[in-house]
Amino acid sequence: MFKIISIMFVGLGAGYLLRDLKLIRKTEKTIPLTVFAMLFILGISVGSNNLIVSNLGRFSGQAALLACFSVLGSIIAAWLVYYLFFRKGGE
Repeated sequence: MFKIISIMFVGLGAGYLLRDLKLIRKTEKTIPLTVFAMLFILGISVGSNNLIVSNLGRFSGQAALLACFSVLGSIIAAWLVYYLFFRKGGE
């Protein structure tokens, strides 16, 4: 986990330092394609794992519950941020 967070911060620093280059600005258009490619590769990885595929029925309930609570938590957090920081006519 530390390695992943470190890589993210190195990328953040590199993006900040190189933000004025035209080539870096063009990467914004490729981000959705990169995310889709990563999700496709993740799907291939999960689909080729016999243990996951054979237990898909058991995992699906847990995954659905986790997804619902994740969406609910995101909605509550977004509402709190809007209410506390972006509300018109606030204090």
